[in-house]
Amino acid sequence: MTESPGALLPIVGSLSPSRASDFKTCPLLYRFRSIDRLPQRPTAAATRGTLVHAVLERLFDLPPGQRSPAAAEALLSPEWNRLVDEVPELTELFETPESLTTWLESARGLLSGYFTLEDPNRLAPAERERLVEVVLDSGLRLRGFVDRIDVAPTGEIRVVDYKTGAAPRESFEGKAMFQLKFYALVIWRTRGVVPRMLRLLYLGDREVLDYVPDADELIRFERTLQALWAAIDRATEARDFRPNPGPLCGWCDHQALCPAHGGTPPPFPEAAPPAMEPMTSPAAED
Repeated sequence: MTESPGALLPIVGSLSPSRASDFKTCPLLYRFRSIDRLPQRPTAAATRGTLVHAVLERLFDLPPGQRSPAAAEALLSPEWNRLVDEVPELTELFETPESLTTWLESARGLLSGYFTLEDPNRLAPAERERLVEVVLDSGLRLRGFVDRIDVAPTGEIRVVDYKTGAAPRESFEGKAMFQLKFYALVIWRTRGVVPRMLRLLYLGDREVLDYVPDADELIRFERTLQALWAAIDRATEARDFRPNPGPLCGWCDHQALCPAHGGTPPPFPEAAPPAMEPMTSPAAED
């Protein structure tokens, strides 16, 4: 049994797909992001993902028949201007007007790829950029933003996520589905319906990855998340979040503070419990 999101259960912790993935990838990275809450520099790739997600969300504000590649392209500049208004330092990502033009062209390519994967004029999304959350009986809160939820007239649910990165190799498809299984579990626990389909749309590679979950699998996945939180809780009690050096270190903003790279982490912030994890933006889950 799981309570509704509004039930007054004591919250022992909070997990989103991105923070859960952080701990699995590198416990110290989890600490830096969720406990120390160190700032992260925006990157051109992540910002492009944010922009493309915003355009696709706005695209469905248009009525069927008007959701065309040209309409999506027309939304690109206004959405970029809106992002810059909200975060002016994004302009610092581009040294010249030409580099910004090239970057916007790459975003256009991703939007063009979207239209090869599905026809938005035939869709009527029930929800877009939806925050879903649930508090489990253990007090662990699961929450995250879903790009799109489609609901068929029969009540069947499809969870859709747009990806602007590369499609995974077959051996890594299970890892790629972690985020959508997380959403599927929350939806099942809050709505009583196991989603019929989980779908990843890889816009750059123009590939679709579908997965059909079932209740038994989601029960096992819930246990996995509970075990993951137990490991986070133990690490917090021991003040012991160890680095896990690997190929992804080159993408980390915090190498200067990482013992694996000769650095020293800051003092553990006693007043910043991970149970109050800040929410990430939708594109941060990309």
